[in-house]
Amino acid sequence: MSFRTLEEVKELREILFGFRPVRVLLTANNYRVFDHLTKPQSAKTISKKIDADLRATEILLDALTGVGLLKKQRNQYINARIASKFLVSASPYYQGDVLRHTDNLWKNWSGLDEVIKTGKPNHKAHNHEAFVLGMYNLATLKAKDVVKTIALKDVKTALDLGGGPGTYSIEMARKGVNVTLFDYPETINIAKKVISKERISSIDFISGDFMSDDIGKDYDLIFISQILHSYSEKDNIHLLKKCKKALNNGGRVVIQEFYISENRTHPAQGSLFSVNMLVNTEGGRCYSPEEIKGWLLKARLKNTKEKKLIDGTVLITGYDYPSKISKSLSSSSRE
Repeated sequence: MSFRTLEEVKELREILFGFRPVRVLLTANNYRVFDHLTKPQSAKTISKKIDADLRATEILLDALTGVGLLKKQRNQYINARIASKFLVSASPYYQGDVLRHTDNLWKNWSGLDEVIKTGKPNHKAHNHEAFVLGMYNLATLKAKDVVKTIALKDVKTALDLGGGPGTYSIEMARKGVNVTLFDYPETINIAKKVISKERISSIDFISGDFMSDDIGKDYDLIFISQILHSYSEKDNIHLLKKCKKALNNGGRVVIQEFYISENRTHPAQGSLFSVNMLVNTEGGRCYSPEEIKGWLLKARLKNTKEKKLIDGTVLITGYDYPSKISKSLSSSSRE
């Protein structure tokens, strides 16, 4: 085998063995390893604290060091900066809940062969609290910037549809907006606990299924963040028509989704997330901005716009202009 061939196969092997650091990270998170390494500790000490085998613990800690999450000196381990910031539960930037959710996804993805054969999801492993708090972990890092991009100057009332833990509701409420958070009852219970820590009173709650239940009315803004990818095209058009009826004249719907190209292949984050939806939902996948803007137009929401964000997501907006105004606007524009 030539050196050129070895170099070519290297890219394939990076994909092939990409599961290794992920699995090491998920297991370390399950054992709360990083909480115990805010100061230098030996493998023996950690093995006792997490009630695990010494040899296995040492190999795990060495692997975590190898991928840059820990530092090792004189047989003592301590968190590297990235672990201290994102993997210690006391950190305001903690990402451990989304790792717990990812561990469930790992189990579900292991059934991908059967999913491809049948077209049916394999979502047996699910921890709802880990999922909702995982969404809080992710949104906390970007909510302020997203809300700033949306611009709330003329917004007095907003609906956070499928708002999960309430991260965006909190940011909008901080800007003086009266927010209604709509989600399933079990999600609302978690959101109330999260929001209660913020001492914010201008958030109301509606529990239910937004596909079939009343979502309220008289909203200047309806924000739909990372919801549409869980549903089919038919369901999403139905939902957007429902949102249109709930808007005040001149109101708007703002959708946040993972960006994917019109041919549904790039970036890889988007096409791989479609596989995640294949595994975990009945009819979801990633949708391109062109598809979503088409749905907005079918829902009679005009002057559709899109704006890419730096984290691989995109904001797509449709407006409910009165008919005499909408005639003077182009049906579609792009930022």
